[in-house]
Amino acid sequence: MTDTAPRRRGRPSRTQSADAPATRDRILAAAREEFSERGYDKTSVRGIAKAAGVDSALVHHYFGTKEQVFEAAVEVAFAPALKVRDTVLEGPLDEVGERMTRVIFGLWENPVTRTPLLAIVRSAVNNETAAAVFRRLVAAQLMRRIAGRLDVPDAELRTELAAAQLVGVAMMRYVIKIEPVASADPEQVIARIAPVVQGHLTGP
Repeated sequence: MTDTAPRRRGRPSRTQSADAPATRDRILAAAREEFSERGYDKTSVRGIAKAAGVDSALVHHYFGTKEQVFEAAVEVAFAPALKVRDTVLEGPLDEVGERMTRVIFGLWENPVTRTPLLAIVRSAVNNETAAAVFRRLVAAQLMRRIAGRLDVPDAELRTELAAAQLVGVAMMRYVIKIEPVASADPEQVIARIAPVVQGHLTGP
């Protein structure tokens, strides 16, 4: 006898369950595109679902609220940065500024990682909920680890000032696209910024 009872809304079918990792990845990819193009406020779960080719209830099933979808997208977007985090921390502290600058600008220069970064920055600038998610993840997983290497009483402040320097230049170069910063050679930008970042981290 065939079971004709209606499936609970938001529950994946057996086929979808078997393909759950691919479905989740497709939803996250669509979410990053939507957040990048529209920002947090103008992005909806319905829009993410449409872009991913799934029912919006499936987005809720896998991720929950829009904030939780954004947080998952941020974690995926920052995965490359977290993978190279130890690279930044390795080596002498008097070179950490250049290593940190090269890693961050390397992520922005790569088209694959630039799109999710744009989604995060644009959303965090315009929406406090998105900004809170961004702060929580970055502070917990990246900045505090770097601050832990600095043997100074104001390590967290120094690390945040270094990050502010990098985020500010990234905003001008990749988001607002102010010339001549936007089209300057990356090596020239790194050469100018790295000593400033180093000064924040280990200077007097």
